[in-house]
Amino acid sequence: MTVLAFQAMLSLRLSNTAFQDEALHLTAGRAELSHLLQGTPLPFNYAAYLSGSPQLYPVLAAAVDGTFGLYGARMLSLLLMLGTTGLLYSFTRRLFNERAGLAAAALFSVVQSTIVMGHLATYDAPAVFLLALATWIVVYTARMPAPSVLLAAPVAALAVGVKYASGLYLPTVIGLALLAALPHRHGKAFLRPVLLALGIGALLALGTYSTDLLAGVRQTMIYREQDSDGAVFLLAQSSQWGGLTFLTAVGGAISYARRGRMDESPLPSRLSRPTRLQRALLGLLLCATALLAPVYQMHLGTVVSLFKHVGFGLLFAAPMAGVGLTRLVGAHFRHPHFGIALWTVTLCLGISQADLRFASWPDSSAMIRTISSHVDRDGNYLSSTPDVPAYYLHGRTTHRQWQSVFGMEYKDRNNTGYTGDEAYRAALRDGEFDLIVLDGITNPRVNDIITEGLEKNPHYRLLSNLPFRTTVSNARSHLLRVVPFSEHNGRYQIWAKL
Repeated sequence: MTVLAFQAMLSLRLSNTAFQDEALHLTAGRAELSHLLQGTPLPFNYAAYLSGSPQLYPVLAAAVDGTFGLYGARMLSLLLMLGTTGLLYSFTRRLFNERAGLAAAALFSVVQSTIVMGHLATYDAPAVFLLALATWIVVYTARMPAPSVLLAAPVAALAVGVKYASGLYLPTVIGLALLAALPHRHGKAFLRPVLLALGIGALLALGTYSTDLLAGVRQTMIYREQDSDGAVFLLAQSSQWGGLTFLTAVGGAISYARRGRMDESPLPSRLSRPTRLQRALLGLLLCATALLAPVYQMHLGTVVSLFKHVGFGLLFAAPMAGVGLTRLVGAHFRHPHFGIALWTVTLCLGISQADLRFASWPDSSAMIRTISSHVDRDGNYLSSTPDVPAYYLHGRTTHRQWQSVFGMEYKDRNNTGYTGDEAYRAALRDGEFDLIVLDGITNPRVNDIITEGLEKNPHYRLLSNLPFRTTVSNARSHLLRVVPFSEHNGRYQIWAKL
């Protein structure tokens, strides 16, 4: 309980207005909920660009948001992340012992990913919770008859539906179905991963057939556009956000492979013990899982969401990190100062990185107050982060009225079609937008094109210039820079149509 209370405190101390991903999920959820209950047409095909089913988490979060607001939706994420830590403790304790479970939970609860996901209203918290629950079921049914492992199949399949990237971790869950059962079921254990794989596969096939799951996976993961972040930079960022815990897990895996006894008593235990090969395979599986997200995002060439995806891998590496921490402390707490030092460094890194993360987007409250009296349900609007005003002003505007700075199609009065940069230029020449909100940091290239189109434009006047302060990524400045963020003083430029 102490670990969970401390984790909750670390998440609740974070504060900012809605992040654009939060605004998107909640706005999409409102539209999907209205569509389900009232048959209201959807403003967009959210399945085409959400990396998870819009009928799952967004609907749940929107229902909570409708009653308790953004704070309530964030509290939902916190409860799920607390549940994840509790499940991690439980299945680590089952795999190893009480001390390893406590150590794993203590380390996982203070890394940046855990702290931030616990106060971010996105689908990451429910996805990682469902993966933890599936893992818990696999571990706790290890001594039961093989069909019992099928209890994990719907949970694992649901995790993929909530967030498609969860599918990266299904092989680990299936592998654990074998390795957790081998010491107890011996040859019969090999049936378990086969049953689990078939169960998950059948449910995913059913979901693919009856929903737009496959189209969403193709659009957001398989055919996703490549970005330009380098492999060295991504590796450096991954190391900063989870490297210490990962190294502790590697140390724990090596130690566990060499010496399997997890209790301090010199008397022999009656419990079944895994062989050295089984211990080595378990350590390799759990540690290698932590590398999946960095390797996949190196393939994509993007740092977007990597800080959260690192946390998915750390969920599986944490049990071995717990072993590593207990082995570092030693039997009978021979060297407690080593463990305290390791946890303290992890804590300090997690707090500082979480604070920087929540300061990486502007406080939009002043901007929303300024534009609220200038919008209605008849206008067309352009914004650097359209989901944020669409979320806060949902009573005054609809999501369809807001255009982003990440691609556009436009037809002028002569029915001439434009796409991309030329679409923005043509729309500005024609005075297409009734209000334009630019932050200067979201897609700077297009921001400059729009700003140039507004200069000396007879259709628009500068309504307001609102200052804000954020931390911005140094991704392009230096690949090996130790601090990935620096302070940035920016301004919301708000232009109104004359």
